Amino acid sequence: MSNVNMEATTILPILKKKLAFLSGGKDRRSGLILTIPLSSDQTSMEELSATLDYLLSIPSEKCKARGFTVIVDGRKSQWNIVKTVVLMLQNVIPAEVSLVCVVKPDEFWDKKVTHFCFWKEKDRLGFEVILVSANKLTRYIEPCQLTDDFGGSLDYDHSDWLNKRLVFEKFTKESTSLLDELSIINESDKSSTVDKDKSADCALLPSFDPETVLQTGHELLSELQQRRFNGSEGGGGGQGGPAWCPMEEELLAQPQVMKLLDSLREQYTRYQELCRQRNKRTQLDEIHAKVMQVVTWLQGPGSELLKTQQEIGDSMRAAQALQQKHEEIESQHSEWFAVYVELNQQIAALLSAGEEEEVVELKALQQQLSDVCYRQAAQLEGRQNVLQAAQGFHSNTQELSQQLDGLLGMLCADVAPADGASIQQNLKLLEEKLQTVEAGLTSLRQKGALLMEQMCSQPSWSLEETESPAGEQQDNVQHIQAVMEEMQLRKQRCEDMVDVRRLKMLQMVQLFKCEEDALQAVEWLGELLDALLKTHVRLGEDTQETRTMLDKHRKFVDVAQSTYDYGRQLLQATVVLCQSLRCTTRSSGDTLPRLNRVWKQFTVSTEERQQRLELTLTFHTAAEKVLQLECVDAESLDEVDSSGKTLLDRLTMPVIFPDGSEQYFGSPSETAAAAEGVRERLLQVEERRLQLQEARLDVIGEELSEKEEQDEEDEEEAGQQDEDLERATQDC
Repeated sequence: MSNVNMEATTILPILKKKLAFLSGGKDRRSGLILTIPLSSDQTSMEELSATLDYLLSIPSEKCKARGFTVIVDGRKSQWNIVKTVVLMLQNVIPAEVSLVCVVKPDEFWDKKVTHFCFWKEKDRLGFEVILVSANKLTRYIEPCQLTDDFGGSLDYDHSDWLNKRLVFEKFTKESTSLLDELSIINESDKSSTVDKDKSADCALLPSFDPETVLQTGHELLSELQQRRFNGSEGGGGGQGGPAWCPMEEELLAQPQVMKLLDSLREQYTRYQELCRQRNKRTQLDEIHAKVMQVVTWLQGPGSELLKTQQEIGDSMRAAQALQQKHEEIESQHSEWFAVYVELNQQIAALLSAGEEEEVVELKALQQQLSDVCYRQAAQLEGRQNVLQAAQGFHSNTQELSQQLDGLLGMLCADVAPADGASIQQNLKLLEEKLQTVEAGLTSLRQKGALLMEQMCSQPSWSLEETESPAGEQQDNVQHIQAVMEEMQLRKQRCEDMVDVRRLKMLQMVQLFKCEEDALQAVEWLGELLDALLKTHVRLGEDTQETRTMLDKHRKFVDVAQSTYDYGRQLLQATVVLCQSLRCTTRSSGDTLPRLNRVWKQFTVSTEERQQRLELTLTFHTAAEKVLQLECVDAESLDEVDSSGKTLLDRLTMPVIFPDGSEQYFGSPSETAAAAEGVRERLLQVEERRLQLQEARLDVIGEELSEKEEQDEEDEEEAGQQDEDLERATQDC
């Protein structure tokens, strides 16, 4: 391969203009085709010369020896420019040019202008120049080697070619420089010792990233091989061949890329091994330094921080402040523990691939680091457990103190409930608060015991350092015991006050109960009075029924008497309870008059009912007697009539209460129904009277008849005696 005299980047703006290009096509002598597409604009000869210089520096000498076929496309240009370009080729590449094909436009230039004959100047120019139209260019070059501008089938993308060329030159430059640097680094390592020249690490950093350069080379090679594969697929170079034919190997630079990649991989592999060895040695030194750094801090400042933190605080706020301080200490330790974890992983990785003499050192470092870290972690965990237990103890103490304050406030407040239900509710609330306090004190004892257990079970320091925290630990224990004793005393005082309050509230419950029951007794008496006046109207139909009603009435009065007595007892108990509670009677002053008033009304009503039933019994007894006897004197009948009329008059009279008010038994219809029975019995007695009168008249009639008959007999006997006397007289 020839050396590239210039780089595409230096003339990139000129190359982008596509003043000339190598399409990859070949003439019949296998020479490369160089195309110069002239435009209607004025072409800069300097830029064209620079472009040709660059393009001609790409092919190898072998390729150049075959000669170039130059196609000067003058269809859009003027003749004098074409002439200038052709003459310029004599100065730029006279030896390499074998044929110049000037493509003329469809309308040929003016003959006056084109009087210059190139073929006559062949010897002076050094190459043959022909004028040809585009459609006849295939006489000299196969269509498959011509681009579509000239009716050929060769595919050419100038932008793609330029981009690939830039990538190739960049890769070539970087890989060559990288190979030189890697070779120097690898060779310098052979003469250096392991323990010396640690500053040589700077030399281990090449100017370019080998991975990136290798990736670029592989991508470039893959692209070049793909172009070759696509170009060679189908074979043949005639008219029926493929639409695009690849460049020569020298032009595509595949061997050069492959060679650079092979060399680069070899040097990079050696470089990686060198870096691995140096990194391994450096890593061992760094691990040892970091291990000692971690151990020194944990055994020094870290331990001192923990030794100064032995308090548990005297309140929840103090415990939280200690917890915050401990978290700061934990945060500092966490940074070193993270270093420990990282070091442990690094050591484990080195142990799996380390040599025998390195394994012993690494295991010793690992064991030392683990012992120190685990011991310090145990101290942190023990301190954390103590602080958590302390926070639980202080939190429970604060909560219990608030509960005791609430209970004491409830006990000190005056009790003025509205009714017995509210007293029961307050009493229930009082009992619940007392139970809550009892449960809180039990929990406090448990948490205090747990806290002292945690303090005693903390991991110990070394023997010479165990006496320093003993005094603080003893103070902490005494503080815990003092707090629990104080809470026990406060709870006991509250319990005594609860007993007194409970007794008072129970008496108040009893007071309200007595008042409620007394009011209930008044209501019951009122209901009994109402029932007496409204329903106890009917009188007995006979003596037996009347006696039964009298017995029920007496029982009814007994029930009312017991109710009245019960109400009086309740009111007396209310007075006693109010005196015991040192409060005025709540309702006895109003309830007692109501009770007495209802009872007096009830007494008057029952006496009236009693008298009516007794009159009824007297009436029925006399009536039944006169109705049953055969011989009744008029006096008895008159007595029955008198008692019946008295009863009827009594039924029409109202009950007059002590306050002067009046009340009738039942409704008028019910009173009339009761009087109707009395009247029916009076009618029966009257009928009996009439019957007796008729019987008496019959007896008198019979007596008169008998007397008349007797008189007649007496008269007859007297007449007979007179006759006998006359007869005797006569006889005499």
